[in-house]
Parts: sequence; C-alpha cells; structure tokens
Amino acid sequence: MNDTVPVCRSCGKTGLTMILSLGQMPLANALLTARQLDQPEQLYPLDLVLCPHCALVQITETVQPEKLFREYLYFSSFSDTVLHHSQELVRRLISERCLDSNSLVVEVASNDGYLLQYYKRALIPVLGIEPAVNVARVAQEERGIDTLSEFFDVELARWLKDQGKDADVVHAHNVLAHVAELKGFVQGIQLLLKDDGVAVIEVPYVKDMMDRMEFDTIYHEHLCYFSLTSLDKLFKKHGLILADVERIPIHGGSLRLFLTHDGGRKQGKRVQDLLQKEALWGVDRIEFYLGFRERVEKIKMSLRSLLRFFKRSDKRIAAYGAAAKGTVLLNYCEIGREYLDFVVDRNPYKQGRYMPGVHLPIYSPKKLIEEMPDFVLLLTWNFVVEILEQQAEYRRRGGRFIIPIPKVEVL
Repeated sequence: MNDTVPVCRSCGKTGLTMILSLGQMPLANALLTARQLDQPEQLYPLDLVLCPHCALVQITETVQPEKLFREYLYFSSFSDTVLHHSQELVRRLISERCLDSNSLVVEVASNDGYLLQYYKRALIPVLGIEPAVNVARVAQEERGIDTLSEFFDVELARWLKDQGKDADVVHAHNVLAHVAELKGFVQGIQLLLKDDGVAVIEVPYVKDMMDRMEFDTIYHEHLCYFSLTSLDKLFKKHGLILADVERIPIHGGSLRLFLTHDGGRKQGKRVQDLLQKEALWGVDRIEFYLGFRERVEKIKMSLRSLLRFFKRSDKRIAAYGAAAKGTVLLNYCEIGREYLDFVVDRNPYKQGRYMPGVHLPIYSPKKLIEEMPDFVLLLTWNFVVEILEQQAEYRRRGGRFIIPIPKVEVL
C-alpha cells in the first residue's frame, strides 16, 4: 500500500503547493524481464510540491522502501566519474581528519563499496549500510567491505553505537532524498557520529534542477529535492550544524555538506553566504518555481519534434543509459519503440531487461558499433563527457548523440 503524503516530510505542516505534475509513472528503476512484458505495470502519480513553511520541495507519493530498494540495479562502480569523485574525497578526508587504523568510517547507502574501498585500501576500518541485498553482496564478496544489509534509522544507529561502532566520519551520498522518515534518519546520523566527528552528505541541489531543467531527476525514489535553506532547518532540529557547504557538479549539480554536532558551534561562512543568496532567490516561495512546468513541456515538444524529423528521414535512433532519469524522460515525453530501436548500458545487470513503461530492450554498448544507429539519445546526460569519450569509435564512424537536458541539441 502506498500513502499520499498530506503533510511536509520535514516540518510536518500542511499547505503544500503544486509545482509540476509528471502524471502517472512506473517505478523508474523497475526494469522488466521478458516474462513481465505482458503483465500490467503499477503506475504511481508523480507530483512535485513546495512546502512554504520550511522550503522543502518534495513529491506527494511515498512508495514503500521495500519495493524500491531491496533489489537494486544501480551499481555506482560502473561510473568512472563517480569513482574518481569518491577517490578524491576520500584522500582529502583522510588528510584533513587524520584518519588511521583506529578510526571508523561508516557509509549509509554504501552501494557496492564504490567509496569505502578507498578507505579500506588505506587500512582504515569501514562499515557499509546498504539495504539492497544483491548490491550489498557485491560489496562484501568482490571488495571485502563489511556491509549490513539494512535500512538506516535511529534504532540501527543506537544498536551500532552500543556495539562500539560510533563513527569518525559518516558518509551519506545521494540517499537523503530517498528517505521518507527524515527525522529518524537525521537523528541516526547525529547519534552515530562521535563528538568530534563529521558527516559528509551529498544531495542534488534544487537550484541546479530548476536552472538546468533536470525534470527527469524527479522520480519515486527521490522523495525530496533540497535547498540549503530546507536542509539547515532540518539539521538544526536534530542537533547538527552545517559547518561547511560546497557546490559540486556531479549528478547535474549537487551540494556537499559537512555536518558536526551543534554544541554551540557556528555555521561556516560559505553556509551563511549561500543561505543569504537563497533568501534573495526566494527558494521558500512558489514564485521561484513558476515557469518550470512550461519549460519542461517545451523540452518534451522539442525532443519529440526532432525525433519525428529523424524518423521521417529514415534515420535509426537508439538510446544510451538505462537509468532512472531515462525512464522518466522516455515515459513523460512518450518516446518508445516508434522512435527508438533499443537502449544500451554498461551495467551487465541491466542488459537483457527492458525499460519500464516503454518496454525498450537493453543491450551492451557494443551494440552501438554492431548496429551503428545514426543517432543516440543520451539519457544519462549527467555523464556526457565520460560517455562521449567511451564512445569515441562510434562517433568516429559518424554516429551522433542527442542531448536532451538542459536543452535539446545534437553533438
């Protein structure tokens, strides 16, 4: 059973204001097997709203976490960009925090050990917490990362603390947006963190989402879309202070947050500066978000028009990236087999399956060279540089990429 959220997930108040409706949508990562193609797919409303009280942008539908995350097909290690990003951050924190064999680093939503492996190589003890059983197994068996296959909350944090596993560093990258029960999650981080520890949290930034038209990052796993203003209010309620913030380019634009126990500490200057900017932008007012829906509709019309033109010119078109954002873009823009022949993805766990809703088959990227479609619609546009480099041979042979976000263009 799925519950519509009548109140804000952060402050609990009513009066949420509609920003955008993407209609009825399948679960973005629920890739289908061939046997499931003839079975009805569950669809859920995908509506984006603003809480005017605490500035949190969120969707109204909550799908049960067990349905979304117990078996997961996203493996962070298949992205070279993510691996490089993680390795650089680990090197920095080891140096800045003077971490050694007596330290403990915990990552919530640790996926396949993509980040913790770099601490482990430096002989720093680690613990991963990853609810997807199949992904946690890869972390344990292939990378030797001690991993609990559990959902993180205050009860698990209390149990870990009782086991003597309070942390010098807690990582939580691209998971806070997935959390329906924000209170218990943030309380858990506060409890698990040592008195002098730091929590490093990364979240996609709602300002970048609006500026860059990243509507395809809205899906049922992403319950919340954060501004620093909304995060500041959330963390203060639970005894954590924003010591620093960085705007980073990964995933279309994100915030990297450094949190410590409150204890009378002051916010960092960069935090204060960005909060002041957001106040000027008006991220807590619906006026800031007006026009987003109309611009999203224009992208849909432009993309469909371009694909229609290519098909009438007898061009073959494929797509790259069986990611969640790809499911949203294809279904919202109503792009299926009438436009695209197939999708490719590097992740072998996705190959042989089908995209939700539009039922396009997923193959290895080798199929681009084998079939040489004229154009490839890049669904994972957030890794455009990495993918264009990987597909240099396809491009050398004359293949071209269609980039849909933030505007439709052909490279």
